[in-house]
Amino acid sequence: MHAIVIREPGEADVLEWTEVPDPEPGPGQILLDVVASAVNRADVMQRRGFYPPPPGAPEYPGLEASGRVAALGEGVTGWQVGDEVCALLAGGGYAERVVVPAGQVLPVPKGVGLVQAAALPEVVCTVWSNVFMLGELRAGETFLVHGGGSGIGTMAIQLARANGAKVACTVGSDEKAAHCRALGADIVINYREDDFVTSGPYNVILDNMGAKYLARNVDSLAADGRLMVIGLQGGTKAELDMGKLLGKRAKVHGTGLRSRPLDQKGAIVAAVREQVWPLIESGDVRPVVDRALPMSDAAEAHRILERSDHIGKILLTV
Repeated sequence: MHAIVIREPGEADVLEWTEVPDPEPGPGQILLDVVASAVNRADVMQRRGFYPPPPGAPEYPGLEASGRVAALGEGVTGWQVGDEVCALLAGGGYAERVVVPAGQVLPVPKGVGLVQAAALPEVVCTVWSNVFMLGELRAGETFLVHGGGSGIGTMAIQLARANGAKVACTVGSDEKAAHCRALGADIVINYREDDFVTSGPYNVILDNMGAKYLARNVDSLAADGRLMVIGLQGGTKAELDMGKLLGKRAKVHGTGLRSRPLDQKGAIVAAVREQVWPLIESGDVRPVVDRALPMSDAAEAHRILERSDHIGKILLTV
Protein backbone atom coordinates (compact mmCIF):
# COMPACT_ATOMS: atom_id res chain seq x y z
CA MET A 1 0.00 0.00 0.00
CA HIS A 2 0.92 3.69 -0.02
CA ALA A 3 1.12 5.90 3.05
CA ILE A 4 2.42 9.31 4.11
CA VAL A 5 5.86 8.78 5.62
CA ILE A 6 7.79 11.30 7.74
CA ARG A 7 11.47 10.63 7.03
CA GLU A 8 12.63 13.31 9.46
CA PRO A 9 10.94 16.12 11.43
CA GLY A 10 10.43 19.37 9.56
CA GLU A 11 8.14 21.55 7.49
CA ALA A 12 5.24 20.24 5.43
CA ASP A 13 7.47 19.14 2.55
CA VAL A 14 8.82 16.23 4.62
CA LEU A 15 5.50 14.42 4.13
CA GLU A 16 6.08 11.77 1.44
CA TRP A 17 3.45 9.55 -0.23
CA THR A 18 5.32 6.31 -0.78
CA GLU A 19 4.97 2.52 -0.83
CA VAL A 20 5.08 0.73 2.54
CA PRO A 21 4.23 -2.78 3.81
CA ASP A 22 0.56 -3.74 4.09
CA PRO A 23 -0.78 -4.04 7.65
CA GLU A 24 -2.46 -7.21 8.90
CA PRO A 25 -5.22 -7.29 11.53
CA GLY A 26 -4.46 -9.08 14.78
CA PRO A 27 -6.95 -10.46 17.30
CA GLY A 28 -9.68 -7.94 18.07
CA GLN A 29 -8.68 -5.70 15.18
CA ILE A 30 -10.26 -4.62 11.89
CA LEU A 31 -8.44 -3.83 8.64
CA LEU A 32 -9.91 -0.86 6.76
CA ASP A 33 -9.54 0.13 3.13
CA VAL A 34 -9.24 3.89 3.70
CA VAL A 35 -11.38 6.22 1.61
CA ALA A 36 -10.55 9.41 3.51
CA SER A 37 -8.70 10.72 6.55
CA ALA A 38 -8.64 14.15 8.17
CA VAL A 39 -5.95 16.61 9.22
CA ASN A 40 -5.55 17.49 12.90
CA ARG A 41 -3.16 19.75 14.82
CA ALA A 42 -1.67 16.63 16.37
CA ASP A 43 -0.54 15.55 12.89
CA VAL A 44 1.39 18.80 12.52
CA MET A 45 3.01 18.28 15.91
CA GLN A 46 3.97 14.73 14.94
CA ARG A 47 5.47 15.99 11.66
CA ARG A 48 7.57 18.49 13.60
CA GLY A 49 8.85 15.77 15.92
CA PHE A 50 6.97 16.85 19.07
CA TYR A 51 4.20 14.23 19.28
CA PRO A 52 5.33 10.67 18.51
CA PRO A 53 2.68 7.96 18.19
CA PRO A 54 2.03 5.89 21.32
CA PRO A 55 3.62 2.43 21.55
CA GLY A 56 2.10 -0.04 19.10
CA ALA A 57 0.43 2.61 16.93
CA PRO A 58 1.25 2.97 13.22
CA GLU A 59 4.08 5.42 12.56
CA TYR A 60 2.15 7.29 9.89
CA PRO A 61 0.07 10.35 10.91
CA GLY A 62 -3.72 10.41 10.90
CA LEU A 63 -6.03 10.12 13.93
CA GLU A 64 -9.26 9.28 12.10
CA ALA A 65 -10.39 7.69 8.88
CA SER A 66 -13.39 6.43 6.97
CA GLY A 67 -13.53 3.48 4.63
CA ARG A 68 -14.69 -0.09 4.14
CA VAL A 69 -13.98 -3.16 6.24
CA ALA A 70 -11.40 -5.25 4.34
CA ALA A 71 -10.74 -8.03 6.87
CA LEU A 72 -11.60 -9.04 10.42
CA GLY A 73 -9.11 -10.19 13.01
CA GLU A 74 -9.72 -13.17 15.25
CA GLY A 75 -12.61 -12.71 17.66
CA VAL A 76 -14.18 -9.69 15.97
CA THR A 77 -17.97 -9.79 15.77
CA GLY A 78 -20.65 -7.32 14.74
CA TRP A 79 -18.94 -6.25 11.51
CA GLN A 80 -18.71 -7.71 8.02
CA VAL A 81 -16.30 -7.27 5.14
CA GLY A 82 -17.58 -4.39 3.01
CA ASP A 83 -19.24 -2.44 5.86
CA GLU A 84 -18.83 1.33 5.51
CA VAL A 85 -17.36 2.71 8.71
CA CYS A 86 -15.31 5.45 10.31
CA ALA A 87 -12.78 4.98 13.07
CA LEU A 88 -10.84 6.69 15.85
CA LEU A 89 -7.13 5.95 15.41
CA ALA A 90 -3.92 6.30 17.42
CA GLY A 91 -2.18 6.87 14.06
CA GLY A 92 -2.00 5.55 10.53
CA GLY A 93 -4.92 7.33 8.87
CA TYR A 94 -2.75 8.86 6.12
CA ALA A 95 -2.60 5.55 4.25
CA GLU A 96 -4.50 3.31 1.88
CA ARG A 97 -5.09 0.77 4.65
CA VAL A 98 -5.08 0.90 8.43
CA VAL A 99 -5.62 -1.55 11.28
CA VAL A 100 -7.83 -0.37 14.15
CA PRO A 101 -9.17 -1.97 17.37
CA ALA A 102 -12.75 -3.07 16.79
CA GLY A 103 -13.95 -1.01 19.75
CA GLN A 104 -12.91 2.19 17.99
CA VAL A 105 -14.96 1.60 14.84
CA LEU A 106 -18.29 3.32 14.18
CA PRO A 107 -20.87 2.90 11.42
CA VAL A 108 -21.13 5.80 9.00
CA PRO A 109 -24.14 7.80 10.24
CA LYS A 110 -27.21 7.79 8.02
CA GLY A 111 -27.27 10.88 5.82
CA VAL A 112 -23.48 11.34 5.90
CA GLY A 113 -21.30 10.43 2.90
CA LEU A 114 -18.41 8.01 3.31
CA VAL A 115 -15.79 10.71 2.62
CA GLN A 116 -17.51 13.21 4.93
CA ALA A 117 -17.54 10.64 7.74
CA ALA A 118 -13.76 10.97 8.05
CA ALA A 119 -14.40 14.39 9.62
CA LEU A 120 -16.22 12.90 12.61
CA PRO A 121 -14.37 10.41 14.86
CA GLU A 122 -11.58 12.51 16.37
CA VAL A 123 -13.54 15.73 16.88
CA VAL A 124 -16.70 14.06 18.14
CA CYS A 125 -14.82 11.80 20.57
CA THR A 126 -12.68 14.73 21.76
CA VAL A 127 -15.65 17.04 22.34
CA TRP A 128 -17.93 14.44 23.89
CA SER A 129 -15.30 13.02 26.25
CA ASN A 130 -14.04 16.41 27.43
CA VAL A 131 -17.08 18.67 27.42
CA PHE A 132 -19.74 16.17 28.49
CA MET A 133 -18.15 13.09 30.09
CA LEU A 134 -15.44 14.97 32.05
CA GLY A 135 -16.69 18.58 31.97
CA GLU A 136 -20.29 17.54 32.67
CA LEU A 137 -21.81 20.40 30.68
CA ARG A 138 -25.52 20.64 31.45
CA ALA A 139 -28.49 22.30 29.80
CA GLY A 140 -28.76 25.95 30.79
CA GLU A 141 -25.04 26.35 31.49
CA THR A 142 -22.72 28.62 29.50
CA PHE A 143 -19.97 27.02 27.42
CA LEU A 144 -16.92 28.62 25.78
CA VAL A 145 -14.78 26.98 23.10
CA HIS A 146 -11.62 28.61 21.83
CA GLY A 147 -11.07 28.40 18.08
CA GLY A 148 -14.72 28.25 17.09
CA GLY A 149 -13.92 27.90 13.39
CA SER A 150 -11.74 24.81 13.81
CA GLY A 151 -12.84 21.22 13.46
CA ILE A 152 -13.11 20.89 17.24
CA GLY A 153 -14.80 24.28 17.53
CA THR A 154 -17.47 23.73 14.89
CA MET A 155 -18.40 20.39 16.47
CA ALA A 156 -18.32 21.72 20.04
CA ILE A 157 -20.65 24.60 19.15
CA GLN A 158 -23.20 22.22 17.65
CA LEU A 159 -23.09 19.62 20.41
CA ALA A 160 -23.33 22.20 23.19
CA ARG A 161 -26.26 23.90 21.47
CA ALA A 162 -28.01 20.57 20.84
CA ASN A 163 -27.71 19.76 24.54
CA GLY A 164 -29.26 23.01 25.69
CA ALA A 165 -26.23 25.10 26.66
CA LYS A 166 -25.60 28.77 25.91
CA VAL A 167 -22.61 28.78 23.54
CA ALA A 168 -19.73 31.23 23.22
CA CYS A 169 -16.62 30.94 21.05
CA THR A 170 -13.51 32.86 20.06
CA VAL A 171 -12.56 33.42 16.41
CA GLY A 172 -9.97 35.36 14.44
CA SER A 173 -12.04 36.75 11.55
CA ASP A 174 -15.46 38.05 10.61
CA GLU A 175 -15.93 35.15 8.19
CA LYS A 176 -15.39 32.60 10.93
CA ALA A 177 -17.68 34.59 13.23
CA ALA A 178 -20.52 34.37 10.71
CA HIS A 179 -20.06 30.60 10.30
CA CYS A 180 -20.06 30.06 14.06
CA ARG A 181 -23.26 32.04 14.51
CA ALA A 182 -24.87 29.95 11.76
CA LEU A 183 -23.88 26.80 13.67
CA GLY A 184 -25.60 28.08 16.81
CA ALA A 185 -23.09 30.19 18.76
CA ASP A 186 -24.86 32.79 20.90
CA ILE A 187 -21.72 34.84 21.67
CA VAL A 188 -18.82 35.21 19.22
CA ILE A 189 -15.67 37.01 20.35
CA ASN A 190 -13.00 38.13 17.88
CA TYR A 191 -9.87 37.57 19.97
CA ARG A 192 -7.96 40.12 17.86
CA GLU A 193 -10.31 42.88 19.04
CA ASP A 194 -12.01 41.84 22.31
CA ASP A 195 -11.27 39.95 25.53
CA PHE A 196 -13.34 36.81 26.05
CA VAL A 197 -13.23 37.34 29.84
CA THR A 198 -15.71 40.22 29.57
CA SER A 199 -18.33 37.96 27.99
CA GLY A 200 -18.19 35.42 30.84
CA PRO A 201 -18.60 33.83 33.25
CA TYR A 202 -18.55 30.36 31.72
CA ASN A 203 -19.40 27.06 33.38
CA VAL A 204 -17.24 24.98 31.03
CA ILE A 205 -14.33 26.08 28.82
CA LEU A 206 -12.71 23.92 26.15
CA ASP A 207 -9.20 25.29 25.62
CA ASN A 208 -6.56 24.48 23.00
CA MET A 209 -4.14 27.28 23.93
CA GLY A 210 -2.71 26.16 27.24
CA ALA A 211 -0.32 28.57 28.95
CA LYS A 212 -1.22 31.72 27.01
CA TYR A 213 -4.87 31.61 28.10
CA LEU A 214 -4.58 29.94 31.51
CA ALA A 215 -4.91 33.03 33.72
CA ARG A 216 -7.74 34.56 31.69
CA ASN A 217 -9.55 31.22 31.45
CA VAL A 218 -9.54 30.94 35.25
CA ASP A 219 -10.63 34.59 35.55
CA SER A 220 -13.64 33.89 33.33
CA LEU A 221 -14.81 30.67 35.00
CA ALA A 222 -18.06 30.73 36.94
CA ALA A 223 -18.32 29.29 40.43
CA ASP A 224 -17.82 25.50 40.20
CA GLY A 225 -16.54 26.03 36.64
CA ARG A 226 -14.56 23.45 34.69
CA LEU A 227 -11.61 24.29 32.43
CA MET A 228 -10.72 21.47 30.03
CA VAL A 229 -7.25 21.94 28.48
CA ILE A 230 -6.72 19.80 25.37
CA GLY A 231 -4.00 21.73 23.52
CA LEU A 232 -0.85 23.74 24.07
CA GLN A 233 -0.74 26.04 21.05
CA GLY A 234 0.01 28.95 23.40
CA GLY A 235 2.79 27.26 25.36
CA THR A 236 3.26 24.81 28.20
CA LYS A 237 4.14 26.87 31.30
CA ALA A 238 2.16 29.59 33.08
CA GLU A 239 1.39 30.80 36.59
CA LEU A 240 -1.87 29.68 38.17
CA ASP A 241 -3.53 31.77 40.88
CA MET A 242 -4.63 29.05 43.27
CA GLY A 243 -6.55 31.59 45.34
CA LYS A 244 -8.88 32.32 42.44
CA LEU A 245 -9.23 28.61 41.69
CA LEU A 246 -10.14 27.76 45.28
CA GLY A 247 -12.43 30.77 45.61
CA LYS A 248 -14.45 29.58 42.64
CA ARG A 249 -14.25 25.88 43.61
CA ALA A 250 -13.14 25.46 39.99
CA LYS A 251 -11.37 22.60 38.20
CA VAL A 252 -8.53 22.71 35.68
CA HIS A 253 -8.36 19.38 33.85
CA GLY A 254 -5.57 18.61 31.40
CA THR A 255 -6.50 15.73 29.16
CA GLY A 256 -5.85 14.00 25.84
CA LEU A 257 -7.35 11.25 23.72
CA ARG A 258 -4.62 9.63 21.63
CA SER A 259 -2.70 7.97 24.47
CA ARG A 260 -5.69 6.69 26.43
CA PRO A 261 -5.91 2.93 27.06
CA LEU A 262 -8.04 0.91 24.63
CA ASP A 263 -10.81 0.33 27.16
CA GLN A 264 -11.20 4.07 27.77
CA LYS A 265 -11.26 4.82 24.05
CA GLY A 266 -13.80 2.05 23.55
CA ALA A 267 -16.05 3.52 26.24
CA ILE A 268 -15.85 6.97 24.62
CA VAL A 269 -16.66 5.55 21.18
CA ALA A 270 -19.62 3.62 22.61
CA ALA A 271 -20.94 6.76 24.30
CA VAL A 272 -20.56 8.74 21.07
CA ARG A 273 -22.49 6.10 19.13
CA GLU A 274 -25.30 6.21 21.69
CA GLN A 275 -25.45 9.95 22.39
CA VAL A 276 -24.12 11.75 19.31
CA TRP A 277 -24.89 9.55 16.30
CA PRO A 278 -28.69 10.13 16.69
CA LEU A 279 -28.07 13.91 16.62
CA ILE A 280 -26.07 13.55 13.40
CA GLU A 281 -28.64 11.27 11.77
CA SER A 282 -31.45 13.71 12.65
CA GLY A 283 -29.52 16.61 11.11
CA ASP A 284 -29.19 18.54 14.39
CA VAL A 285 -25.40 18.13 14.19
CA ARG A 286 -23.33 17.81 11.03
CA PRO A 287 -19.70 17.48 10.01
CA VAL A 288 -18.24 20.78 8.77
CA VAL A 289 -15.76 20.21 5.93
CA ASP A 290 -13.66 23.05 4.57
CA ARG A 291 -12.20 21.10 1.64
CA ALA A 292 -10.88 17.71 0.52
CA LEU A 293 -7.49 17.14 -1.09
CA PRO A 294 -5.85 13.96 -2.45
CA MET A 295 -3.85 12.10 0.20
CA SER A 296 -0.70 12.66 -1.87
CA ASP A 297 -1.21 16.42 -1.29
CA ALA A 298 -0.95 16.07 2.50
CA ALA A 299 1.81 18.70 2.58
CA GLU A 300 -0.53 21.33 1.12
CA ALA A 301 -3.25 20.31 3.58
CA HIS A 302 -0.83 20.89 6.45
CA ARG A 303 0.08 24.34 5.10
CA ILE A 304 -3.60 25.28 4.97
CA LEU A 305 -4.13 24.10 8.54
CA GLU A 306 -1.10 26.02 9.80
CA ARG A 307 -2.35 29.24 8.15
CA SER A 308 -5.62 28.79 10.06
CA ASP A 309 -7.70 30.17 7.21
CA HIS A 310 -9.94 27.10 7.03
CA ILE A 311 -13.34 26.52 8.67
CA GLY A 312 -14.06 23.03 9.95
CA LYS A 313 -12.12 19.97 8.80
CA ILE A 314 -9.61 19.45 5.99
CA LEU A 315 -9.94 15.97 4.50
CA LEU A 316 -7.47 13.78 2.61
CA THR A 317 -8.94 11.32 0.11
CA VAL A 318 -7.53 8.11 -1.33
